[in-house]
This record gives sequence, C-alpha cells and structure tokens, in this order.
Amino acid sequence: MCDKGVCLCDGNLGGETKHFVMQSHAGLFNLCIVVLVAVNSRLIIENLMKYGLLIRSGFWFNATSLRDWPLLMCCLSLPAFPLGAFAVEKLAFRNLITDAAATSLHIFLTTAEIVYPVLVILMCDSAVVSGFVLMFIACIVWLKLVSFAHTNHDTRKLITSGKKVDDELSAAGVDNLQPPTLGSLIYFMMAPTLCYQPSYPRTTHIRKGWLIRQIILYLIFTGLQGFIIEQYINPIVVNSQHPLKGGLLNAVETVLKLSLPNVYLWLCMFYCFFHLWLNILAEILRFGDREFYKDWWNAKTIDEYWRKWNMPVHKWIVRHVYFPCMRNGISKEVAVFISFFVSAVLHELCVAVPCRILKFWAFLGIMLQIPLIILTSYLKNKFRDTMVGNMIFWFFFCIYGQPMCVLLYYHDVMNRIEKTK
Repeated sequence: MCDKGVCLCDGNLGGETKHFVMQSHAGLFNLCIVVLVAVNSRLIIENLMKYGLLIRSGFWFNATSLRDWPLLMCCLSLPAFPLGAFAVEKLAFRNLITDAAATSLHIFLTTAEIVYPVLVILMCDSAVVSGFVLMFIACIVWLKLVSFAHTNHDTRKLITSGKKVDDELSAAGVDNLQPPTLGSLIYFMMAPTLCYQPSYPRTTHIRKGWLIRQIILYLIFTGLQGFIIEQYINPIVVNSQHPLKGGLLNAVETVLKLSLPNVYLWLCMFYCFFHLWLNILAEILRFGDREFYKDWWNAKTIDEYWRKWNMPVHKWIVRHVYFPCMRNGISKEVAVFISFFVSAVLHELCVAVPCRILKFWAFLGIMLQIPLIILTSYLKNKFRDTMVGNMIFWFFFCIYGQPMCVLLYYHDVMNRIEKTK
C-alpha cells in the first residue's frame, strides 16, 4: 500500500508479516542547511570582530599598480602572433612555402608567444596577480595558435590528398574546406572556444536585457571574490606557518581553516568565468555553442571531473593531444599521461612564473591526478551506485588540494622576497 510517497510493503518471511517503510530524509537535509548557515554566520561575525573590514579604497588600483605597465603593453602586443600565424597559412595555402616550412614557422611563433610574456614578467618588478593575468591570457592565445595551426595543417592535407585526418574536418566535406580568412581568425581569437573551425554555429540576435543582467551579476561576484580574498584568505595565510616546516597539527588546522573560504572563492570564480563571462562573450559574438561545462559536481571519479568542469580545455586536449597520440599508435594510457603532462606544464607556467619560483607544486598537483583517477575508477567499479568517488573528489577539491597549494606558494613567495631584501 502506498500513501503520499510513503510505501508500506507487506512481505511474508518465515510465516511472519513484515512491513517496510520508505522514509523521507528531507528534514535531515534541511537540518544540514540550517547548520551550514549557522556555522558560516558565526565565522563571518568572528572574522569581522577580529579584523574589522579589510577592504580598502585602493584594493583594485593604487600607485603601485602603475609599475605593471610593461605587462599591459606585453598583453596588448600579443595579437601580433596570430597575425603572423595567419600570414604563414596564407603562404602555405598558396604553395609559396612547403608544409614543413609552415610547421617550423608555427612552432617558432607559438614558442615565442609563450616565452615573450615569461621574459617580461621575470624582468619587471610586477605584482603576482598582474603576472598571473598576463600568463593566463598568454596560455589562452597559445592554445588557440596551436589549434589554428593544427587544424589548417589537417585542412591542407584533406584538400590535397583527400585523406581523412580529423573527423570534424572530414564531416564538413572537402568542397566546403577553405583557407582561413582574416575575419574567421579574428572571430576565433575573440570567441569563447579554443578549437579552431572555419565557421561556428551562431545565434540569430543578441538578448540585450539578458546580457545586462549577466554583466551586473559578473560585477557583483567579481567584487565578492575580492572580498573573500581580502577578508578571509589573506589573514589566514599571513598568520600561518609553512605547512611543510611547522608542526603537523598546526598545518592541518591551517588547511582546514583555509578550506572553507577557498571553496567559496573557487565556486565564485567558476560561476564568474565559466557561466557568466563566457556566456557574456558568447552573447556579444552570437556564438552558438554554449557548452562550457557539465555537471562536474556530481563526478564519481577524478577522470569524470576533468572531462566535465572545463569543456573548452577538455575539447582542445582531446582534439589536439589525445586523438593525435592515438592516431600515431600510442597506447591509451600513455596518451592520457601526455595529456595530463601538457596540462601540468601550462598550470606550472601560470603559477610559477608570476610567483618567480620553480617548486613544481602546480605541476605535481596535476600529475598526481593520474593515481587518483585509477583509485576512484577502481572504487566506482567495485562499489557500484555509490558516491565514494564523489566524496574523495570533494575531499581533495575542498580540503587537501587547493588550500595546501595556496599555503605552499604563499610562503615560498614570502621567502623569496625576504631573501632578495
């Protein structure tokens, strides 16, 4: 008998009638929400009583920000590299240079594009945040340049020989494949994608009201990120000890204290960039493919998380690293290792160069995902329909991984500054 969601099932076990009641746990879930709100409210009040309001008028811009002008000029000059890549492709499609020469020129351009900002940052006395922004943009341009060169190389092969190189290009048909135009390159460099195509799905119009609402939300959550950093994360890391040099209990206490504001900052960052900023950019450009992420928060394995949380990078790695490795006879396991290695190098560049230290914390953090993938995949296969893998993912995501990296890099940067003095 079932009544209003409560099911009473009669069963005869050994001559006795048993009644099984399917109970709802919604009340316990509500209790967890209330406890979460109460705990976080107490932490907010405690922080304000202890430190006061730490946000100052010069948080976003002050006199010291003027010393970062070389980084701004470097960022503004990065479009010269895509223009150089476009010139190389024009010469290659007109058969004025060989395919080998075009590949060599693309390798030179992509290498110079990533080395140039590294040298500017290392030579200038700039802020860590400014260096991080420049390296982040430089890595995006590098990924786009690689995709532009790789895709056009495959296009030339398909046009001249009709040989199938890439599934997406082959599906387009040889007759529809054309040399790149300056307009298609400019659109690609501005579009919220890392994989080059001659054309993209487009929407019919720009939703102005929706766009304004997203911009307002973006500004609000950007300010919230700054508030979390200044009000909660900075005081914790400034008053902490190096996690590898202090006592174990002290390190554990600091990591746990930092984990809560860190996960809030990460979620705000994800919402700001992947949901708001990329959709704002897509709406302005009428870009039709809005799959920037999937439900990574439900990931039962680390592998599933990496396949869902950053779809532009995932598609780039699959298309320009993983599939080319497989087509050249490399095993699946080695192809996965190479994919994570490329990702680890880019993460290390984005963090180590602005911090001016080479400790490989970011590199190791990415490469250690491989044994975690094996572990969580094993648990998923052994304990089917469980969330053990999801709990392990959240543990490393919230508690162990990112807070530990923040502490390690902060103290290494402070040690470097003290030594230079």
